[in-house]
Amino acid sequence: MQSDSVGLRLALVLSLLAALLTLAHAPLRAQNAAREQTLFVSAVNDKGEPVDGLGADAFVVREDGIRREVLRVSRAIEPIDIALLVDNSAAAEEEITFIRDGVSRFDALMAAKNQIALIAIADRPTIFVDYTNDPKRLMDGVGRLFAMPSSGMTLLDGIIETAKGLERRETPRAVIVPIITDGPEFTNRYYRDVVAAVRKAQAALHIVSMGLFYHSEEQGIRERSFLLDEGPRTSGGQRISLLTPMGLPDAMQRLARELSSQYKVVYGRPESLVPPEKTEVSSARAGITMRGAPARQKAGA
Repeated sequence: MQSDSVGLRLALVLSLLAALLTLAHAPLRAQNAAREQTLFVSAVNDKGEPVDGLGADAFVVREDGIRREVLRVSRAIEPIDIALLVDNSAAAEEEITFIRDGVSRFDALMAAKNQIALIAIADRPTIFVDYTNDPKRLMDGVGRLFAMPSSGMTLLDGIIETAKGLERRETPRAVIVPIITDGPEFTNRYYRDVVAAVRKAQAALHIVSMGLFYHSEEQGIRERSFLLDEGPRTSGGQRISLLTPMGLPDAMQRLARELSSQYKVVYGRPESLVPPEKTEVSSARAGITMRGAPARQKAGA
């Protein structure tokens, strides 16, 4: 009987010690998890094609210029919310056939695993197709794309309204893809407000532009010029510049391949009350271009 009593007391002591150790390590595990940050990163070669098989040593992550340790890298499989903003203004009349072709090819590659919205930006932003992965709905929306006579483009308005809509959605990755010509820009927005909206929505801005895009001091053209440079660069996106629309279908397919082949890069950040203002990713290997955007937080988080 005495032996059983001693054994019972010993078991209780061991159970208590185990519980205390669990409690002691719980804050540490939570702290470590909080220090882990995630980027979704594109890695492409000099032809714009995805580069496969990269390990953690190929990625260089810096926050406000300070290099961070890359902890692990895997293939990104999380779905993407993709907003296609299409210039259907009067200036796009000669390009609209190529635009329909390019959007159709992009949708065919991306719709199965992602949610795509189609938004026309002549005169005012107009949702042709809300976020869906239904190929028929997307194809029907593309079929309704025609150049609107006597209209101008509202690119900056369209991006801001799209970004506000994305804020309410919880997909881990979000991308805004304007497909535009160099026609008139009808907006009273400032590019800084557009960049701020994209950043708040935690979206990557990939702008596909066709034409020469001469700079002008007319407000709409001036603000668009600044946006074409600042928006993609600061959001982890890119500007794809085409002199003619004939290259648009191939460019849209290439962009689809890039987005479908992104890496999920997890890195460590020291505990800090102040988040970094700027996060950058680059390649440790020659001949590879990298760009990435942070994983999105849940709406309201």
